[in-house]
Amino acid sequence: MSPVIKRKGEEFTVSGKYLLLFLTILCISLMMLTFSTDVLNRPLSAVVGYLIVPFQEGIGKAGGFLANRSEELVQIRTLLEENQKLKEENAALIEKNNLLQQGQYELNSLRELLALSEQYEEYNKVGARIIGRDSGNWYTKFIIDKGIDDGLEVDMNVIAGGGLVGRITSVGPNWARVTSVICDNMNVSAKTLSTEDNLIVSGDLKLMADNCISFSRLVDSNQKVAEGDKVVTSNISDKYLPNILIGYISSIEKDNNNLTKSGKITPAVDFEHLKEVLVITDMKQVVEVE
Repeated sequence: MSPVIKRKGEEFTVSGKYLLLFLTILCISLMMLTFSTDVLNRPLSAVVGYLIVPFQEGIGKAGGFLANRSEELVQIRTLLEENQKLKEENAALIEKNNLLQQGQYELNSLRELLALSEQYEEYNKVGARIIGRDSGNWYTKFIIDKGIDDGLEVDMNVIAGGGLVGRITSVGPNWARVTSVICDNMNVSAKTLSTEDNLIVSGDLKLMADNCISFSRLVDSNQKVAEGDKVVTSNISDKYLPNILIGYISSIEKDNNNLTKSGKITPAVDFEHLKEVLVITDMKQVVEVE
């Protein structure tokens, strides 16, 4: 019976056993061809070269890119941690430096007070810290942290920096209010140190804009008082102990009466930057004249 025999309409059919035999012979032929030659390997290699190799290269590049990004992320994280650590160390150093500067400032202030204490060693003194003040640019009136419990009384003299600050005007158990010589209503009997000519020093807040206070009633008969002369508290003052430095004459002129002189004084104390003061606990002894 012929292998391609039956015809039904337009369709041709092949017997199953002949188709199986044909496929078997084809497979055996292809196997022999594959083992004996590279005829089939070359097309397959070409397909691999065009499709598989670029795909593998793409995967390799993507893997390398991801690996580099991973390393960069690790480096960034490490840098961020180091940066945060450096910020914390820098903040600690800044705080330490501020404390050192504050300590140095306080040390310098204490040294000034010690030098001032030695300058007026004939008087007994108590150190005090300023804990409050009135509004304004200068320490015209302020509160210190010592009071009755520390032996302080009204009218005790207060010094700092280069000389006289003022006097205590009110006092409590552990505080005292100090009114400084630069206040408008403060007058101090004083004298020039070189000639011992008497004068009156008056507070003047308007003049303090130029770092000055005023003086008046200077009788300079010998015409020897000059700019730069020291002005100190006088023996005749009823509130202040003698020979405490007030300041330096910065200007001087004759009054209209041609008998006295007036002018300006640069205070010895920096009334803009007070922090600690010394309170002289010795009181001025006043004897009434009959």
